[in-house]
Amino acid sequence: MFQNFRLSMAWLHTWFGLVLGFVLMAAFFFGALSVFDREIDRWAIPASRFEPTPMPSYDQILKPVFESMQPNAQAREAMRGEVNGPLPERFDTPQRWGAYTTHRDPVLGLFAGYEVANAKKPETLIWAMRTIDPRNGESLPDDHLKIGSQFFYPLHYSLTLNWMGLGYWIVGFAALIMLVALVSGVVMHRKIFRELFTFRPKKATQRSVLDLHNMTGVVALPFHFFFAFTGLVIFAGIYFPITHTQLEPLHELHEKMEAEETGLPHDRAGVAAPVASVDAMVAEAQRRWAAKGMAGDVGFLSVTHVGDANGYVSVYRAGTDRIALTGEGIHFKASTGALLREDPPRTAVDSLNTFLTGLHLQHFRHWLLRWLYVLGGLAGCACIATGFVFFVEKRKKQHAKQGVQGARVVDALAVTTVTGMLVAALGMLISNRLLPEAMPQGWPGRGDMERYFFWAAWLLAMAHAFVRSAPVARGLPNPAWREQCWAVAAMAVTAVLLNWLTTGDHLFKTLGAGYWPVAGVDLFMLASAALAVVVARKLKTRAVPAMPSRAAEVAHV
Repeated sequence: MFQNFRLSMAWLHTWFGLVLGFVLMAAFFFGALSVFDREIDRWAIPASRFEPTPMPSYDQILKPVFESMQPNAQAREAMRGEVNGPLPERFDTPQRWGAYTTHRDPVLGLFAGYEVANAKKPETLIWAMRTIDPRNGESLPDDHLKIGSQFFYPLHYSLTLNWMGLGYWIVGFAALIMLVALVSGVVMHRKIFRELFTFRPKKATQRSVLDLHNMTGVVALPFHFFFAFTGLVIFAGIYFPITHTQLEPLHELHEKMEAEETGLPHDRAGVAAPVASVDAMVAEAQRRWAAKGMAGDVGFLSVTHVGDANGYVSVYRAGTDRIALTGEGIHFKASTGALLREDPPRTAVDSLNTFLTGLHLQHFRHWLLRWLYVLGGLAGCACIATGFVFFVEKRKKQHAKQGVQGARVVDALAVTTVTGMLVAALGMLISNRLLPEAMPQGWPGRGDMERYFFWAAWLLAMAHAFVRSAPVARGLPNPAWREQCWAVAAMAVTAVLLNWLTTGDHLFKTLGAGYWPVAGVDLFMLASAALAVVVARKLKTRAVPAMPSRAAEVAHV
């Protein structure tokens, strides 16, 4: 079929990269934004604009909040098909309470899982979530969406397509194909080190775009390979599931045996028992970490089998002082505070897994490396975007002569994926500043409305890209690229101004106070606006055909 192995790799690289590049573009871009997801959360929820605090007192602050929690209407609706008969009005048997925070979280996320008496599967739990101010326990409105951590972050690995886990599978398959594309790209470019330093911006569009594609691909090659690989490792449990297969009974048996070995009960005893002072247990855990020379910030705190004689408290270290995602968990009997178990050192395989996971999720304290992650993700976006443009530039004149619409369709989809994605993200941030704090009765929640604005903006960008793509069928540039760049610039500036007008937190104020989470988001949007203006002006220059010289005119006559 092909004359040599290199040509077969070129075909593989081109077509696999084209088909799944649209998914990878979203994964890279929203993955890059997710590096600062907590900072975007603070921009989106002004009530959370205060400095992060350590895990608060369980006895004084967390316990009263847990006791008041109940599943919301959305959780109840999702549970209706999982029970025999009607749902109970209240859920009074909490199976698990938990609180999670990071060194970048000003607010605290809580969750509570309750047993459902008439559930079709006995192990089924219904969950309640709440976000609180850890300084006083006051709750934030349930319908306020944490745009960074609850939307952009899951979008980069699941596309928010949760039905049957479809999004996880699409992104996972795209990551696998990306590994193939990286290897085939290296095979294609035999002079890879020369191409690392070759960029000719003043050459023809096709040549300069290919140079930029090669350069961004080679410079960030280790980053791209590592993140595609570790992403697959993190979600291996989804791609190779144990539950709901023939191995499920073995899995359940293993859990029960592990509970016996560790002393952490698998089931409730059915005997009521109070919970001793959890603050004292946390203090003991911190003492034990300090004895090992470890930092003592608590990242995750949970109470399992709440109010039962088999109840136990687990305290996990935040672990921001190391790359590996380890918690050094210490577990106590809930009713007495007696030590049940201190997690032993991990095996070599577990250590490797936690290291790879931690390096991907970057929960450690290292701001320089965090910015390098952003640059690596944006380099991936540039590599994919230039691949789209090169594909179209190489074929559009030929397709125009043949009357084929292939280049036009690909170009419109590329506009939708590249600039359209920016339009959608900025549209969501603008809607966040324009929507009222409390939505009118009968309307969707505020967070749902922000999601609707995101997808609506992306659909409008897609419609615009296809409507304006007619010139591509004649071998000419698509004006949608330039027009959407101007839209991105205008929307980015608008979002920054709206943040100022609706909260009073303008750049001079946030920079003067050194409040970088909000100032950084504003600065990033302004930088995006400036870059969009530069690109739009450059595209306009390239779109204007060169004037024929006088000599050429005379020769023609």
